[in-house]
Amino acid sequence: MQALNICVDIDGTITEPYYWLQKANAYFNKKIEPKDVTQYYVDEVLGVPREDYLAFYHRFCEELHLHAEIREDAQNILSELEKLHQIFYVTAREEKLEQVTRRWLDIHNLPNGKLFLLGSHYKVNKAKEVNCDIFIEDRYENAIQLALAGFHVLLIDCEYNRQHVIPGITRVFSWQHIYKEIIDYLYQKSEKKLEQSA
Repeated sequence: MQALNICVDIDGTITEPYYWLQKANAYFNKKIEPKDVTQYYVDEVLGVPREDYLAFYHRFCEELHLHAEIREDAQNILSELEKLHQIFYVTAREEKLEQVTRRWLDIHNLPNGKLFLLGSHYKVNKAKEVNCDIFIEDRYENAIQLALAGFHVLLIDCEYNRQHVIPGITRVFSWQHIYKEIIDYLYQKSEKKLEQSA
């Protein structure tokens, strides 16, 4: 089986997507539920000024990230994938969050893949740099950028990313589904190689 370079976003992809909600509701005196999170930007979801949300985030970001819940099956599937493939964690988090991010990965016994904290949502250049085969992501705009750049994207379903997908993006609904799609991708790749060599 051919080894793949698999890029994986963290927030909303490995973590539960709404882990920040309880703290934000308490801080801003809101009653937002996961079904209400139909936009990516939290300030818009909460209906608060962006600067107020950023003040909240900068105050509590380490606590929020450290105590984020992990998605069901993410640890098992990533550990299984690591046996044959290279894992790269590619996140928009700022570099100052490297220590808390590594600690969270350790707490949840996740594979010791390379970690890139970009401080930006633009991930195309990093995907090119690591020769990415599959990118697992939750942010719709990132998925579009990556697919348009020629990458195969698995977009994990969330309330805030249910827009129409384009070729190159496959919507997935769980980490078990992600694993199945990666196996199918490998099968199709090996079939194509056999056809070319025939």
